[in-house]
Amino acid sequence: MTELAIPELLRVVPGSRPDLEAVDAGSTPGFDGDTDAARDRLKELRRELAEFQERLWAEGGQSLLVVLQALDGGGKDGLIRKVITAFNPQGTRVAAFGVPTEEELRHDFLWRVHAATPGKGRIGVFNRSHYEDVLVVRVNELVPESLWQERYDQINDFEATLAANQTRIVKLYLHISRDEQRERFQKRLDNPEKHWKWSSGDLETREKWDAFRAAYTDALARCSTDHAPWFVIPSNRKWYRDLAAAEILADAARAMDPGWPKPEEDLSSILVPE
Repeated sequence: MTELAIPELLRVVPGSRPDLEAVDAGSTPGFDGDTDAARDRLKELRRELAEFQERLWAEGGQSLLVVLQALDGGGKDGLIRKVITAFNPQGTRVAAFGVPTEEELRHDFLWRVHAATPGKGRIGVFNRSHYEDVLVVRVNELVPESLWQERYDQINDFEATLAANQTRIVKLYLHISRDEQRERFQKRLDNPEKHWKWSSGDLETREKWDAFRAAYTDALARCSTDHAPWFVIPSNRKWYRDLAAAEILADAARAMDPGWPKPEEDLSSILVPE
């Protein structure tokens, strides 16, 4: 496995239309090792990501935005625990976008999202994102089709603006199968300690599986760009999900390559007194 194998294999090429039905959610593209090898590789990548963040913070000229989307049970929270925690929380913000408040509804749909984007030297993670406005909003018919159809171009323009201002955008779709979702839901029901995660709305959403898959397909096809690519990560195997996400983020970090800033003065002759 080469460093770039996984990112290249999972990236949605701009202008293409992914066939999610044909993507095996239990596959491990670009990795043929065992779980021990994957665990060791993840440790290496976490160290690399931590070092990258230190340089990113010190440089103070770029930022990284990670967008996480998945069907219910897809593993966004697990990914945050296993991969995103490589970053120092002091310079990282995780934002989740639920049902808009009355104040948010008084503005355009991107208003609340833009306010949560990371500043220079920082990392932002969206646990669900502005894409909900072409996913849930579309499937549940919360606005007319003419309105959500316009949002693909608005999203692309928004992300292009962020990229032009030195924000690197990485968008990860965690792809699970319908059977895997059922098993994960059942585990929540069988474990009293997981009951807090259960919502009756999960079953209503599951009944709309095909509609959500169609909505995701359109979002991936219309909004994967060179400056803000989508990656489809087969996520039935949680260890592969974490490894693939870390490989993709490390690839983005290498491309950003933040540098250590030069000191404002010559420090070579300075000695700390005893």
